[in-house]
Parts: sequence; C-alpha cells; structure tokens
Amino acid sequence: MRRILQTNALPKAIVFVLCLVPLGLLLWDGWHGQLGANPIEKIMRRTGDWVLYFLLLTLTMTPLRKTSAWRWPLRYRRLLGLFAFFYVILHFLNYLVLDQFFAWDEIVKDIVKRPYITVGFTALLLLIPLAVTSTDNMMRRLGRDWKKLHSLVYIIGVLAILHYLWLVKADNRTPLIYGALLLLLLLFRTPWFDRLWKLRRFQAGGQTVADRRL
Repeated sequence: MRRILQTNALPKAIVFVLCLVPLGLLLWDGWHGQLGANPIEKIMRRTGDWVLYFLLLTLTMTPLRKTSAWRWPLRYRRLLGLFAFFYVILHFLNYLVLDQFFAWDEIVKDIVKRPYITVGFTALLLLIPLAVTSTDNMMRRLGRDWKKLHSLVYIIGVLAILHYLWLVKADNRTPLIYGALLLLLLLFRTPWFDRLWKLRRFQAGGQTVADRRL
C-alpha cells in the first residue's frame, strides 16, 4: 500500500474514477428517462459543459503549481486533458450518430455554414494530435517540439469558448464567465505574471529574513 501511495497510483485511480462520474450520471439519467423532452440536446449540452470544465481544470494545474508549494497539480494535468478529449469525442459522437445519424452531407454543410460548428470541429481536430502525443514516449521523441505542439491547447480553449458563445446566442452570461476564467488562466502564463510573481516571492522572502533577525 505504501508503494502504491508513493507512485501516486491510488490517487490517480481515484481521480480517474471521479472523471467518469459525469458520464455515469448521464447514463443513469438516460436509463431512467430523465433527459427531458429533447435528450439529444441534453446530452450535447452536458458533454459540452464537461469538455469546458476539463479544459479549464487542465489549464489551472500549471498556475496552481506556480503559485503554491504543491507538486501534485502537474501529476494530474495530463489525465484531465485526456478526459477533456474523451468528453469532446462523446460530444461529437452525439452530434454525428444521434443528431445527424451519419448524414455526412448535412454534417459538411453544418461545418461550412454554421460558425459555432466550424470552430467546434476545428477545436476537435486540434485536440487529436495533443491526445495522440500525450505519452511519455512521444514527449521524449518530440523534444522541444512537444511543448510547442501542446501550446495549441490555448487556441483550443478560445475556440471552445467561441463555440459555446455563438451557440447560445441570447443568454451569453455563462460562456462569458468561462471566457473570463480562460483569460485569467492565460494571463498566468505571460512573462509579465512570471516577473510579478518572482518579485512577490522575493519580497516575501526578504520580509521573512527580516522577521527572523528581529
């Protein structure tokens, strides 16, 4: 048991199971007929929401590590990112199978004519290489290019927000809140924030030394 805890296998297994809870609840509601009058739309909304949740959680891990002494956030970043991909696949499959029933002509028309579907489909395509190259082996093989490739997640986040914003049309408060959170998380990654945070830590360290001398 101690070895399991030291290798983080058990905590990761717990997080893995927790990430499946939204799917379990969705299946439960579907089995019991609790998805409302339009179950396809309900599935679309719920899977889409969880794509955004996992994207934002993934992007939160690095700032959380930088602003704290915790090391655990980086251990779960990849797992959370893969679940963002998992739920976007479910989101797309709901559209492909249940909504359009493999009507490829209509799907192509939607992608071309409806901007919110265009940006959503683009985000899906950009997520694929990130999921494929998420392994340690691919990280070693790509070297420095791996980080450049995975910086696409910032563009994907913007596209996901636009997809939601253009979809709802009328009440856009929720996607705007998500957009504000995304903007904040992106600001954490700017050189300006790095300099500000290092200055704050330096000042805090100097104050600590001064307190000890007193």
